[in-house]
Amino acid sequence: MSKKILVTGGAGFIGSHLVDALVEEGHEVRILDNLEPQVHGNKIPDYLNHEAEFIRGDIRDEYMLRKALKNIEVVFHQAAIVGVGQSMYHINQYMDINTQGTAKLLDVIVNDNYDIEKLVVASSMSIYGEGEYVCEEHNTVYPDVRTRSQLEARDWDVKCPECEKKVKPQYTGENKPLHPTSIYAISKRDQEEMCLVIGRAYGIPTVALRYFNGYGPRQALSNPYTGVCAIFSSRIKNGKPPLIYEDGLQKRDFISVHDIVTANLLAMRKKEADYEVFNVGTGEPITISGVADILIKLYEKDFQPEVISKYRAGDIRHCYADISKIKSILGFEPEYSLTDGMRELYQWGDRAFGEDNSQKVQEELKIKSLLT
Repeated sequence: MSKKILVTGGAGFIGSHLVDALVEEGHEVRILDNLEPQVHGNKIPDYLNHEAEFIRGDIRDEYMLRKALKNIEVVFHQAAIVGVGQSMYHINQYMDINTQGTAKLLDVIVNDNYDIEKLVVASSMSIYGEGEYVCEEHNTVYPDVRTRSQLEARDWDVKCPECEKKVKPQYTGENKPLHPTSIYAISKRDQEEMCLVIGRAYGIPTVALRYFNGYGPRQALSNPYTGVCAIFSSRIKNGKPPLIYEDGLQKRDFISVHDIVTANLLAMRKKEADYEVFNVGTGEPITISGVADILIKLYEKDFQPEVISKYRAGDIRHCYADISKIKSILGFEPEYSLTDGMRELYQWGDRAFGEDNSQKVQEELKIKSLLT
C-alpha cells in the first residue's frame, strides 16, 4: 500500500538512496533538506529524484516542519550534521542541529497532532563509544576511553577496566551500555533516545537504526568530515596517500548504503520493529588500513597509506556489529560484499569531483589541541 512519506535529510548520501527506493516502491515521497554547504555546496544535487517533492528548509524551522509534515504518514529522520572531529570544536552547531533539530521535529509532531504511523530514526554506532571486549579474567567488559597518558605513549590497545590487562574486541550488541566519546555521538544518542521516548509516550511506532560505517556512491568527497571511505577516496584520487590515525589496525564494520536502505525499508514494513533498536552492519570487521589498501588498489596507485601514529579526540579503537537481532527479527541480510561495494564507491569517486581538504582538518585539530 502506498504511503505518504517524509525523509528529512533526503538530499544527503543515505537519504537520497532511501528516497529512490521509496519512489520505486510507489510511495509519495517528500524531502526536507537545507542543502548544507559543507555537503552540497549550497545547490541541489543532480542525483536527486525528480519524482519526489523537494522542500528546501531547516529541520529547526517550525514553519518548514509543518509544511513538510502535512498529510505525512511515515517519517524517516535522516537529517543530521556528521563529523566526529569537527563536532569537538563546533559543539553548539552539532547539538543545535542534531539534538535541537530533532526536538523541534518531535515537538511539532505531538503538539500539532500529526497522525504519524511510523517514525524511523537514523542513529549511529558512535553512541556505543568503545565496542565490546573480552578479558581472559573478567569475561565481557566495557572499557572507558583510553587515557591521554596512554595515548601519548603510543599504546593504542584497550585495557580491562578491572585488571588493566589488554583485552580482545568482540562483536558489539545492542545491549552494550552507551558511552559516547564525541559531541557528534552524544547528539546521535539524543536523537535516538528522544524519538523512542516520545514514540512510546504518544503511541507512535518508532524504530532506531544504529548505522555502522556506511559507504557508497553520493558521499561528498570534498567534505573532510564525512565517512572515512570518502575521505580516503578524495586523497587517493588527488594523488595523495590516505592519512591514518593510530597504527591503522583499529577495526570497523563497513556497510554499503544499499544495505542500509534495505534495513530502513524493513523497519518501516515490519510491526516487529516497533520501539526497538537495531545494529545495521555486516558483522564482518576490517582494519582501517585494510580499507585504505582496497581503495588504493582500485585507483591503481603505487603508494602506501600514511600511518601518522596520532590520536584524534573522540575516536575509539574497535567497534563492529553483532547483527543477530536485526537478522532474526527483521530478516535482514547484507547483500553487498566489501569488494563489490568498494568497487561501486570507486566508480562513483573516479568521476565525481573531490577536493582534498584533509590538511585543513589536520591544522584545525592541531590548533584545538585535539590531535595527540
